[in-house]
Amino acid sequence: MPNSVSFVRRKSWKNLFSYVGPGFLVSIAYIDPGNFQTDLQAGASYKYELLWIILVASCAALVIQTLAANLGVVTGKHLAEHCRAEYPRTPNFILWILAEIAIVACDIPEVIGTAFALNMLFRIPVWCGVLLTGLSTLMLLALQQYGVRKLEFLIAFLVFTIAACFFGELAYAKPIPSEVLKGLFVPQLKGNGATGLAISLLGAMVMPHNLFLHSALVLSRKIPRSINRIKEACRFYTIESAFALAVAFLINVSVISVSGAVCNSSNLSPEDQKNCEDLDLNRASFLLRNVVGSWSSKLFAIALLASGQSSTITGTYAGQYVMQGFLDLRLTPWIRNFLTRCLAIIPSLIVAIIGGSAGAGKLIIIASLMVVTWIIGSAIMVINVYYLVTGFVKFLIKGELSIVATVFVGILGFSGMAMYLAGVAYLVIRRDQKVTYLLSPEAPCLVRGDDTQAGNGEIVALPREDIVSMQLPQRGAGREMD
Repeated sequence: MPNSVSFVRRKSWKNLFSYVGPGFLVSIAYIDPGNFQTDLQAGASYKYELLWIILVASCAALVIQTLAANLGVVTGKHLAEHCRAEYPRTPNFILWILAEIAIVACDIPEVIGTAFALNMLFRIPVWCGVLLTGLSTLMLLALQQYGVRKLEFLIAFLVFTIAACFFGELAYAKPIPSEVLKGLFVPQLKGNGATGLAISLLGAMVMPHNLFLHSALVLSRKIPRSINRIKEACRFYTIESAFALAVAFLINVSVISVSGAVCNSSNLSPEDQKNCEDLDLNRASFLLRNVVGSWSSKLFAIALLASGQSSTITGTYAGQYVMQGFLDLRLTPWIRNFLTRCLAIIPSLIVAIIGGSAGAGKLIIIASLMVVTWIIGSAIMVINVYYLVTGFVKFLIKGELSIVATVFVGILGFSGMAMYLAGVAYLVIRRDQKVTYLLSPEAPCLVRGDDTQAGNGEIVALPREDIVSMQLPQRGAGREMD
C-alpha cells in the first residue's frame, strides 16, 4: 500500500508539471513596465504605505484568473468564443471593440518600456525601439513552431530574470521589515495624491485581456473528460497560477520597497532627490548606482527589457484570441499577428516621434467564489466610474473652454458615461441564452484505453490546434505539442 500511495503522488506531481506554463504567461501582465512605473512612483512618494494595494490586487487577480482558467478547462472554449456564442451580433461587436481597446491600452506601456530599455542599452532612439519591439515580438512568437511549451519556458525564464534583478536591488536597499509588513497589512491613504496613485496601482494590476488569454492558453493541453480529471486540471492550474502570481507579487513589492527605501534615505544627493520627485522608467536606474556602479542602468534595462518584451508577446497572444473568438476570423496567422501588433505600435510610435522620451513616459502614466467575484468586479467598476467622473468634472471646471464648448463637451461626456453604465447593466441583467456543456460538442476528442467497448475508456480532449499553433505552420503535418 505505501508503494502504491507513493506512485500516485509521483504521478500527481508529474501531471502538475504538465500543466505548468499558462500561469507564467499571464503573470507577465502584472510585472510589465506600466506596473514598474506606478510602483516606482508609489515608493518614492509614499514609501511603503501603498503596499497593501498590491496585496489586495494580487489576491483579486488570483480569484479572477482561476475562474478564467476553469472556464476554458470545463467547457473547451475560451472567453471570447463564449461571448460570440452568447450575445447578439451588435453587443458582441461592441464587446470586441472594447476588448481591443483594453489590449491596446495595456500594450502601449509595454512597447514604450521595451523601447526605453533598448535606449538605455544601445542608445537607440525611442521611436526606433518601438519598431524593433514589434519586429522582435513577431520573431519570438515564431518560436512556437517548435512547440508551445518552448515559448512558455522562455517566458518563465524572463520572469525569473526580472525577479533576480529586483531581488538583488532589494538586498542592497535593505528596507526595514517591520515597516514593509505594516505597509502590506495596514491600509492607509495619507497625503495629497495618495488616492489617485492607489487607483493607478490598482489599474496597473487589472488586466482585462488576461481573462481572454488565460481561458485560451489552458486549451493547449490534453485534458481527460471525466469529472475527477477535470477537477484535477482545475486544481493544478490554480496551483500553477498561484505560484506565478506570487512571484509577480514579490517583484512588485521589491520595486516599491527599493524605491521607498532609496528615495526616502537621508543621505541622497541633490540630483537623486530631484530624480525621486518625478521618478519614471528613464530615471530609475540610479537606484542601483551604489550596487553596480556605472552598470546600474544596464542591469535595470535588462530587467525592463525582459518585462517589456515578454509582455508584448502575451499582449499579441491575447489580441489573436480576442479577434479569433469574437469575430471567428480565419486569417492567415502571420496577418493576424501583424494586425495585432500594429494596434499597439502605431499609437506608441506617433507619441514617441512627436513627444520623444518625455511624451512616451507620460503615455505610460495615462495608460462562493461567485460572491467574491461580484465584489471584485463591482469595486473595479465603481473605482473606474468615480475616477472618470471626478477627472472629467475637474477638466470642465478648470478647462479654458468657452461656456458653449464646456456645455457641449459635458453633455457628450456624460452621455458616453450613461451609455457605458447602460451597457454594463444590460450584460448583468440579461439572462444566459446558451447551454454551457462540460465539453463543447464540436471539440475534438479521443478515447484512450483498452476497454472502450465496455465504456471504461477515458475520453481525452485534444489540444486546440488554433491555440497551440497560432503563428507559423508546424514543421511536419500533424505534429503534436510537446
